[in-house]
Amino acid sequence: MLSCEIICVVCVDRYKAVHQYTNQGIRVGEEGRILLKTVDLTLSFGALRAVDGASIDVPERRITLVIGPNGSGKTSLINAISGIYKPSSGRVIYDGMDITGLPPHRINELGIVRTFQIPQPFLRLTVLENLLVSWRGVPRTSLLRNMGRRWVSEEKEAAEYAFKVLRFLNLDRVWDQYAYQLSGGQLKLLELARALMNRARLVIMDEPIAGILPTLAHDIFSYMRKSVSELGITILAVEHRLDIALKYVDHVYAMHRGKIIASGPPETVVSNPLVIESYLGG
Repeated sequence: MLSCEIICVVCVDRYKAVHQYTNQGIRVGEEGRILLKTVDLTLSFGALRAVDGASIDVPERRITLVIGPNGSGKTSLINAISGIYKPSSGRVIYDGMDITGLPPHRINELGIVRTFQIPQPFLRLTVLENLLVSWRGVPRTSLLRNMGRRWVSEEKEAAEYAFKVLRFLNLDRVWDQYAYQLSGGQLKLLELARALMNRARLVIMDEPIAGILPTLAHDIFSYMRKSVSELGITILAVEHRLDIALKYVDHVYAMHRGKIIASGPPETVVSNPLVIESYLGG
């Protein structure tokens, strides 16, 4: 649980913070500029090429979706981008920097946050506490400095910012509930909230609506769309439920057997004969 000092700060400023949401602190990028790109990216496991020469562009302040049947290489692609696996060859370029093969913590420090198909919050922490441990606003400091008044001020800033994020995603009503008490849809939103709390510039999401009822699934994609349009973040997502996802995304890449087989607007990609054949087992 949180210390008494933090709880006091939260209680005093809760309603003030909830009603003062702005996008302060989240860098708003230039819409349409390429923020992330992969160049001939390959990821091999022995003789198996999970990703085979994949090149994609992810425009800033857009939602880019990667689709394909099971085993097509979608998750392997975002694992190679986010540093979970080191690419066998090719390059990953982020904001003009070559980040190929960097470990996940270094990639996170650059503003890239990865979420997973199965949410991974701290189950025995509250919703608010899960956000506070994701806070990027407080720099690393010495123990002596953290014991002073500045520490209390920084914790207050973090708590206020957390409630802004919670209200933005309609999670402020459950701010004091433990993560294990949340529904599946709320857990998915908590993952997005933690990414926003981390001041993410690019959020990479693996099946953000997996296992979620259709109504809640639409809500989650609506909040993803809202985060892009109002906060200026960029999203790269993998998703199977195309009947829901396609209406919310800007650009689609289709994969099959590790390769990119089609790209373009959603309606163009899903009507591509190669994409249709890949889903039918071709």
